[in-house]
Amino acid sequence: MCVFDKTKGPRKLMKQGLTLILVGHLNFILGAIVHGSVLRHISKPTQHISTEYTIANIISVTSGLLSIAAGIIAIVVSRNLHVSKLQIGLLIVSFLNALLSAACFIGLLLSISLTVANNGQGLMVGCNDTDVPINARSPISARCPFDTTRIYDTTLALWVPCALFSAAEAGLSVWCFIVGLALRGLAPCVSSYIKEQLEEEAESSPHSQHLIAQRLNSEA
Repeated sequence: MCVFDKTKGPRKLMKQGLTLILVGHLNFILGAIVHGSVLRHISKPTQHISTEYTIANIISVTSGLLSIAAGIIAIVVSRNLHVSKLQIGLLIVSFLNALLSAACFIGLLLSISLTVANNGQGLMVGCNDTDVPINARSPISARCPFDTTRIYDTTLALWVPCALFSAAEAGLSVWCFIVGLALRGLAPCVSSYIKEQLEEEAESSPHSQHLIAQRLNSEA
């Protein structure tokens, strides 16, 4: 996991960055669609279930934006491997995005589970259900301030790919974080890229072999 090949590593990092940008855009678009078409009608703070749905969706949109930022940084780092500030930026952003994407994945799974368990009753908050509890799959018509046609199927059809994209974002961010550790020579990737870089410097500068050997021994 910690091996960063000097020839193939930059190209692979660039591909992972491009994939993060693509997945982040898709997740952001899907999150915006589900919020604009469904959740904006049930996002009142006094309604606990709908608040959980809204929080999960906001995290999804934020995760998509942060994934785009992480992908851009990964691409820049792939072209500037020796810039320490970019390496640190990759470490921080990829770590934060991994945590946020994992939280988004868990939140969306919770929202999907609650929706399926309650037959979409939480999606019908705000409708006239004083006499009979109405859920999204109920044949009983309800007077709602929004169109209830296929609201249950549409919401699940958008949430499922959002959850998958969030899992992909988390995995890609973890990979970028490990690459950042390898570039910085931090544990548990102490002896990967930095050691190769020092050995290369030793070959190009024979007069500094003794100092570089001492540095390698101190890191071992």
